[in-house]
Amino acid sequence: MAVCAAIIGKDNSPKYFTCLNPYDELNLQYKVLSSLDVVEEKLNSGTKSGSDIRELYLGMLYSLETHKIYGYVTNTKIKFVIIVDSTNIAIRDNEIRSMFRKLHSIYADYVCNPFHIPGDQITSKSFDERVKNIMTGNA
Repeated sequence: MAVCAAIIGKDNSPKYFTCLNPYDELNLQYKVLSSLDVVEEKLNSGTKSGSDIRELYLGMLYSLETHKIYGYVTNTKIKFVIIVDSTNIAIRDNEIRSMFRKLHSIYADYVCNPFHIPGDQITSKSFDERVKNIMTGNA
């Protein structure tokens, strides 16, 4: 389903990044980081227009010839970005929302660990495995 997933901190610093194909990693990192401008724009326009603050899912941030980039922001301003291959036309918006909810849930479980230091990058192998299961649709 997804080819890349990333978690970005409040200060726009990457906390976690994974992709299924290691050869595309640099290209996908660039796409994730460039999507942060769109996330900030949506967050700023959302507060001005009086839209529902509880809506965490930002929807499709932008579409490229090869990929579609989706965004999600928590109440604490942690940003999740998922990149999907554009050739996968069978994927629906509800499936993307579900992926974000699952990703948010395992992220919340991870940061609730008393040994986790807030602000550090996520390096857990079990966390990585759970995220990749979500990305491939096996979770």
